[in-house]
Amino acid sequence: MPRRSRTSTALGISATAVVALALAAPPALAGPAAAPDPVPSLVAGQDTAAPQLVTGLAEPAVGSPADAARAHLAAHADRYHVDPGELAEVGSESTPDGRRTVRFEQRHDGVPVFGAQYLVHLTGEGAGQRVESVGGKYFTGLTVPTTATVPAAALRDLALGSVQDPKARAAATAEDHGLVVLPDGAGRLAQRFTVHAADPATGGPAAREVFVDATVGVVALAYDTRAPLPSPAPTAGSSAAGLEPATGTAPDARGNSVKVNIARLPDGSYQLTDLTRPAAITTYDAGGRDEMDFGGGIPADLPPAHSPGPDFPASAGTSGATDASVNAGIVYDFYHDRFGRNGLDGKGGAITSVVNVTQDGAPYANAYWDGKKMVYGNPGPSYYPFSAALDIAGHEMTHGVISNTADLVGMGQAGAMNEGLADYFGNAIEVTARGMSMNDPAAALLGESKCRTGTPEACADRRMDDHRTTVNDYLGGTVDNGGQHLNATIFSGALWDIRRTLDPLTADRLVYRALTAYLTPLDDFVAGRNAALAAGRDLGLSHAQLRTVAAAFDAHGIKAGWENRIGMDSRTLARNLSYSMAPPAAGGGHWVAMAPAPDPVKGTGGGNSSSTTALYTGSTTGRGAPVRLSPDDGRYHSWPATDGTTAVWKAIGTTAQNHSRELLAAPLSGAGPVRSLFLADGTEPGSPQVSGGDIAFTVNDFTTHRTSIRLSHDGAPAVELPLADGHHPDDLTLKDGYLAWTESWQDGQQYVTAPTVYSIAAGKVTAQYTAHAAPGAAATSASSARLAGGRLLWLDTPAGATARASVRSGALDGSGVTEVLAADSPNAPTRGGSLTASDQALTYKVESTKPAGGWTNAALPKLWQLPVGGGTPQRLSCDRGGQDQPAADQGTRVVWLDSTPGRTDLVVRDRAAGTC
Repeated sequence: MPRRSRTSTALGISATAVVALALAAPPALAGPAAAPDPVPSLVAGQDTAAPQLVTGLAEPAVGSPADAARAHLAAHADRYHVDPGELAEVGSESTPDGRRTVRFEQRHDGVPVFGAQYLVHLTGEGAGQRVESVGGKYFTGLTVPTTATVPAAALRDLALGSVQDPKARAAATAEDHGLVVLPDGAGRLAQRFTVHAADPATGGPAAREVFVDATVGVVALAYDTRAPLPSPAPTAGSSAAGLEPATGTAPDARGNSVKVNIARLPDGSYQLTDLTRPAAITTYDAGGRDEMDFGGGIPADLPPAHSPGPDFPASAGTSGATDASVNAGIVYDFYHDRFGRNGLDGKGGAITSVVNVTQDGAPYANAYWDGKKMVYGNPGPSYYPFSAALDIAGHEMTHGVISNTADLVGMGQAGAMNEGLADYFGNAIEVTARGMSMNDPAAALLGESKCRTGTPEACADRRMDDHRTTVNDYLGGTVDNGGQHLNATIFSGALWDIRRTLDPLTADRLVYRALTAYLTPLDDFVAGRNAALAAGRDLGLSHAQLRTVAAAFDAHGIKAGWENRIGMDSRTLARNLSYSMAPPAAGGGHWVAMAPAPDPVKGTGGGNSSSTTALYTGSTTGRGAPVRLSPDDGRYHSWPATDGTTAVWKAIGTTAQNHSRELLAAPLSGAGPVRSLFLADGTEPGSPQVSGGDIAFTVNDFTTHRTSIRLSHDGAPAVELPLADGHHPDDLTLKDGYLAWTESWQDGQQYVTAPTVYSIAAGKVTAQYTAHAAPGAAATSASSARLAGGRLLWLDTPAGATARASVRSGALDGSGVTEVLAADSPNAPTRGGSLTASDQALTYKVESTKPAGGWTNAALPKLWQLPVGGGTPQRLSCDRGGQDQPAADQGTRVVWLDSTPGRTDLVVRDRAAGTC
């Protein structure tokens, strides 16, 4: 349902676990420069020698479609660079006009490659069979070994451990789907899990796809989904055996009596099962049961909606059961009559709907396809049951069609196309069934009929005539799985413009063929454009009609290189960082960050490197080429710190000797060796800091669950600093002979947090600023300690429900505290956020709650800056996308991770932009 807009932390899984596959930059189109054919004849692949699309073919193909497709790929290996032995057939689509699409999945040493599908399109029969086009995603640079080195139990624990909310984690389950290869550079071997847990925000069921690196032991990729629980419970009354087709009447949600197709049971009663189509349509009334009861299937004690006679009672209307059954039939007929499709799965599989679910006993204002069935809420007196809105039913059931064809991944641009295609067909089904004109103001609205009162415009969840474009409106970052819902109307708007311009039947067939015959799971907007144009040529559209299709995508900014046309006031230092939330470090005019190998400037990671998480350093001015710091040993290298001369960072993974968490250091020049600073079994170093000859870090002991501080002074071996029992250090900061941290402990019934300063020369604590929480009261907490300008800065979060924190400053000798910025000041830091600071300026992030009107670029996280001594905060940058993980360099210069261009880039500004 389009109202559902989950964030990347719906399960309380840390946003730092979200990794964006480095596949976003669209390729250039090949073709003649003058008066080009709207349909590209060749689209080069990204980070692969295999082309993404080859059209305009008419080459003989002998044998069954699958055999002919394999033989064609093998005969033209120099064109496709595809090994047919690495392809497994996963599906095929046939059209009434005799076209066939064979869909292959790439396997690397027998292991499925996530999202990698290659498609061959054929036409004709027998000796006249021809290959028309070929394309998809096939990754030629994969060299990763396919043997897991992390124990299976540890992989499962890591997947479950990624759920941060303790209550949700305690009840979470992890469904194991086996090994996959993530196609990032040379590839990453991962164990794929679906983690099921209760959403801590709503209490409802939530699921997330979690990929744990099977050779390193860290979460490599995670995104929200709506996966059903495994091993569904027995489905009562789901079999058509013993049922006889019948007709009856039932009231709909608006009180109208409508004819319904039903089934007569052997005992003479009736149930809401429509047997008039090859795909049986059965509807269940949950009777107010919680949606969690339906995560695995239909409970055995719940029969389909039932009536003693053929005329169903009023409850069939008030529950939404009548509308769910009727609308499912309309959706089936649309796909069958228009495209020859037999049901959502294309094979006549049963179509099941559950209506009238609640959430913790409360009305539930939502609807969704869970991968197996429709689930509808009954949201209370202000709304009709959500099953009563045909466009909502069509939208959600179209997700079933998508999952059985292109299976677009629910994140980023692929997720936005998934939602956009569901928007398009949901509205096309409603407009067609209602006989509406494409010029009707309500035609482009989704969900406008679910409200009992108010205007359609006020009730609608989305509208496809909102004129949003990539350049002006694209929202990136971690919100909503990278804009899965937020960016949907950029794509669906282009499709809807095509339907307005071409005749609707032609447009529907074009979009359906693009979905079923050309799109693959990881495609982006530009691939969607190319798919639509190729589908149009298959259908015999004229050159003028194809130009109309191209113009619709142009109008929404969907064309090659659109990311480069977004205006930004920052300078890009490294493009397309593969680990989108790994924090960078800066100091002394240099940055250090995990970036794609081998070319972080162009963002063309991958190549033949066995490590796709290389640590690089470069100048914050952007001059000169970045230098690689980390060894190519297959481990994850990240979480860096630097003073402008030396970098210190953590490496996680398996070496030839052991599975380790090791602290490393190297000069930024790249001229010196990489040194090991700490490595011990059963421990993990963290929070590294470096200043001149001093290096500090924490050590977490997995056996004792104790965290200690280690300090290396002037190159000497690290020694442990004394901490009282039960005291926990965090937020280490090191500068000019002083080390500071946030210390916390339990004092009776009070929880204490204390920014603490330690003099290295004196060998003792010189200041500790404590903040006690009263018994039973919300804690006033200190966090994010930073040494800057000869003082200690930190965030102080007042007790209560405030969303903001104040910035405080204390002398290094403990002589007093001043307030740099009050929590009730305009644009104060976000509660639980973090600071970064130089001697001149401090910078912090401000996050918004979801606005009532939905997310906008203005509401995404933004960075603010003010002098360390206090003053008026100013916007650091007017870049419109999400801004995260700032790292102060020197003066007012700051680097950060920016999602404005539709990917994650490392960028820099020398001074605050001011008011935007």
